[in-house]
Amino acid sequence: MNSVASTPEDLVRDISGLVTLPDVYIRINRLIEDPNSSSADIARAVSQDAAFTAKLLKLANSALYNFSAAVDTVSKAVTIIGTSQVRNLALSLSVASSFEGLPNDLVTPRNFWKHSLLCALAARELGKLARRCDPDALFTAGLLHDLGELIIFNRLPEQAHAALLMVLDSQEEIAVPEAEQQLLGFDHATVGAALARQWNLPAMLQACIAWHHDPTRAEAHGREVALVHIANSLAQLAEVDSLDLEDAPAIDPAAWATTGLDPEVVEAVVRAAQQEFGEIEKIFLGQ
Repeated sequence: MNSVASTPEDLVRDISGLVTLPDVYIRINRLIEDPNSSSADIARAVSQDAAFTAKLLKLANSALYNFSAAVDTVSKAVTIIGTSQVRNLALSLSVASSFEGLPNDLVTPRNFWKHSLLCALAARELGKLARRCDPDALFTAGLLHDLGELIIFNRLPEQAHAALLMVLDSQEEIAVPEAEQQLLGFDHATVGAALARQWNLPAMLQACIAWHHDPTRAEAHGREVALVHIANSLAQLAEVDSLDLEDAPAIDPAAWATTGLDPEVVEAVVRAAQQEFGEIEKIFLGQ
């Protein structure tokens, strides 16, 4: 498919045969929405997927949670982590593997998921500092924020390549979303948001995916969107091992104001993301 899709919705509709919402997420989501279901029901649903069960238990015992006692059963993990976060983890862990087979010639899966995981870790850390937000939900938002990029890379490779060249050759330091807008008429955030709507993901995730480059346009969940916006830039700093905000995409000053944080947190958040990355990468990507 080399012609430009007329809308982001066309693009994600066309991809449904390649990437679908993971079964384990669908099962857990259905149970969480059912007022008559229990945490035991959710634990049973998780246990039906051996690969996800193994990853969930590894994650529950990782430095991300730092529980004092070992989490050795699914029911214990569901009780300690919470049903909503188990649903988020089901989505995060499964999406990473389901997109693995989506071929493209522009970015390696490891590079894409490295940035996504660092953004997830930074968003979680920022959420803990900002308070009044769910750090684990922010982790999922950070992990999924760039899903639209993978779809564009796969479905519109020529245009995606041209957009990257435009960014590299630009004298005015044009950003990727601007290049995509010029060449496609939409950007990866819009495509990711279209997929999030198609999958009926929680409204907070939809907002973070849609507006992570333009946080002031979010009509709801503005605090979470601003945190993911900041996390996206801090993830890039973590990748290049810098603490200089000039080395990352500019952070909208309004995002700092919305979150109640300020740039003094940059070093702590970047270093925490770098420190946690190795262990979490092994769990998510099997490295």
